[in-house]
Amino acid sequence: MTVRRADLTPARLPRGFADRGAAELKTLREMTERIRETYELWGFEGLETPVFEYTDALGKFLPDQDRPNAGVFSLQDDDEQWMSLRYDLTAPLARFVAENFQRLPKPYRSYRFGPVFRNEKPGPGRFRQFLQFDADIVGAASVAADAEMCMMMADALEAVGVKRGDYVIKVNNRKILDGVMEAIGLGGEENAGRRLTVLRAIDKLDRLGPEGVRALLGRGRKDESGDFTKGAGLDDEAALRVLSILKAKTADNLETARRLFEEFSSTESGQDGARELSAIATLIEQAGYEGRVSIDPSVVRGLEYYTGPVYEAELTFTIEDDDGRPIQFGSVGGGGRYDGLVGRFMAEDTPATGFSIGVSRLLAALTALKGETAPAADGPVVVLALDREHIGRSMAQAAKLREAGIAAEVYLGSSGMKAQMKYADRRRSPCVVIQGSDEREAEIPQVTLKDLVEGAKAAAAIKERSEWTESRPAQVTVPEERLVEEVRAILARHG
Repeated sequence: MTVRRADLTPARLPRGFADRGAAELKTLREMTERIRETYELWGFEGLETPVFEYTDALGKFLPDQDRPNAGVFSLQDDDEQWMSLRYDLTAPLARFVAENFQRLPKPYRSYRFGPVFRNEKPGPGRFRQFLQFDADIVGAASVAADAEMCMMMADALEAVGVKRGDYVIKVNNRKILDGVMEAIGLGGEENAGRRLTVLRAIDKLDRLGPEGVRALLGRGRKDESGDFTKGAGLDDEAALRVLSILKAKTADNLETARRLFEEFSSTESGQDGARELSAIATLIEQAGYEGRVSIDPSVVRGLEYYTGPVYEAELTFTIEDDDGRPIQFGSVGGGGRYDGLVGRFMAEDTPATGFSIGVSRLLAALTALKGETAPAADGPVVVLALDREHIGRSMAQAAKLREAGIAAEVYLGSSGMKAQMKYADRRRSPCVVIQGSDEREAEIPQVTLKDLVEGAKAAAAIKERSEWTESRPAQVTVPEERLVEEVRAILARHG
């Protein structure tokens, strides 16, 4: 009879967080390694910063500055100083550069990879912890650095398997958007909060469409769950002025930049932004990235610290969901220029630009693109332990395999052979090593190797039990001294 304890803690995963199994981790590792190789080809070096930063180092650039104590997860240390889990990898980079400014080469090219945290309402595809892979150039004021970021983002997507034509890197300029704000009377520090609300509304264009954005520019919008998001409070004329920038988009990058210049000829900020986009368009064409990188005035980026060009990596291919409906993954990364962020820690501003790839979202998109779940990770060779008195010999066999670079483990449970074979199947083992008393006590000690991959194929084709018994599929007995050689042959057979 099973007796249940009254004080058991329920096993439950916190909302907005996810576990990852071996198969996903293997695919993730392979994908991020290709991204890392791309960054290093472009001359970037690795950097790791801690997951916690002092909250005042994040300052006004918290994701939700209009919601006190929200947007980030915070706690007090033993000095009663507030620390917060990083919400991105850019703010920690700014702090690192300021602390080490004198010894770093300028421009400083770095990449970072790791988890970031958002204290936001979780939902489908929206997590409180997720992975980012960033690359940044600090100390380069030229828009050539922004153009390089866009080109490298394109190269990274192709390196992980996204075909040319299945993505686009879209570029805009926050100075264009500043020009819009000036034109509708939202310039000045006193309107910073409303400007941020407007930017976030435009940033949701892909997800909500023009009508959803129009609602957020006005009084606000109620989502499917009934939650209401307060809008920017713009009147109809101002809202239409904001949405008008989307009409400047053409198939030609230089023509789009020219139209934006004309649209905002009355504002100095808008003109500067259009000139910078024109320069980026020229560099893109000269470097051979036209068609992969596109000037697009719909790009906003939600964070306040961007000061110039902003860009997004968007996947353009369409797949079908379980109900046959077409879906598009949209943005899988983005970034921009943030010339004021490092300057929060120093006497003068330091130019900087960079982008971040949303690793988890990109991984999901690649899995969907291939039309299959993430490939299962290969497990280790399992050495069965049929006789506990001789488990040391089993350990020696596993050690010999590991010395040869073959992943191997000894079964350490207490079950019999049938359960051990089931264990090997669950571990996705390519083969098992069996040594009973007959093999061990033979004149020339032997081992039996069972190829579980071939065995599964053969089993699927065998209908009668007698046929199974006679065939003993994918099983071979060899001298123990040939263990490594024979296991290696089995592994080679399966790639």
